[in-house]
Amino acid sequence: MLAPPPASDTIECNVTISWDDITRVQESPPGTTRTPTSRDQAYLIVLAGSAMGEMFKITLPQTIIGRGQTAHVRMMDDGISREHCEIQIEGDSMILHDLGSTNGTFCRGLRVDRHVLEDGDKILVGSSTVLKFTYHDSLDEVFQRQMYESALRDDLTKTFNKKYFTDRLESEFAFATRTKADLSLVVFDLDHFKSINDTHGHPVGDQVLSDMGQAVAALIRAEDVFARVGGEEFAVICRGADSTQGRAVAERVRQAVASHRFTADDTTIPVAISAGVASIPDARIADSQALIAAADQALYEAKRTGRNRVCVWQPK
Repeated sequence: MLAPPPASDTIECNVTISWDDITRVQESPPGTTRTPTSRDQAYLIVLAGSAMGEMFKITLPQTIIGRGQTAHVRMMDDGISREHCEIQIEGDSMILHDLGSTNGTFCRGLRVDRHVLEDGDKILVGSSTVLKFTYHDSLDEVFQRQMYESALRDDLTKTFNKKYFTDRLESEFAFATRTKADLSLVVFDLDHFKSINDTHGHPVGDQVLSDMGQAVAALIRAEDVFARVGGEEFAVICRGADSTQGRAVAERVRQAVASHRFTADDTTIPVAISAGVASIPDARIADSQALIAAADQALYEAKRTGRNRVCVWQPK
């Protein structure tokens, strides 16, 4: 079904990134502070990493970057500490400060403890996440967010797309394996979706998918990933969830879809889903592709045994 590339759990601390290989913007001369202009709002833009394209506005006196719950800018990639580094506002200057991270914080290719940021500076955290510090105005922000949405979101349902799902699952699997943490994957699709298209037409089928996406998105935690991975197939990556908790997520989604009122021309359309759940740690699941295959097997079992139900992977 889905085939993510092999996961890598290697953290490379001796970084040799060529910053000229990353698309440059015009930078201020070293040692200068910014001149007040309409481009006066500070942002971090993710140039590389699982959240590539995402944009974060810097407004707090201290903005923490890391993978922990307390981080204001949460990055879930390999080698990032819970509180990795922070950006401090001091007068008209923005100061990048490492918070004792395991793998260090790099700016302009050098490991730094404290660094005055200039417009266009590239920041490396962890083994693969690159952030660009820049100043934007409101129009720049709107454009950047539109670019992010188009790159990582499914146009119809506004859920994450298959590429983002694949990259993020690989990253989450590597993290869970290294830390021996729980991770569950829920996959589900709409039962008898072809009959909806055949009876009511494809525009109505598209509307059902869109409405379903909104209904399910309202149930998903901020740290989880909800994505469309096929025509009527969806997946939820549940960080820190064991099989019992993964099943609870799947059942909550199933009930929400079953109780939602889908309509077309004042006619109610019955919609149901079948779902499969697989979880780690499990010695029989060696990589993210095997986790997908296990969840798929559980989904097929839910279909085989009557649909509109949740099954948890039980290897034979």
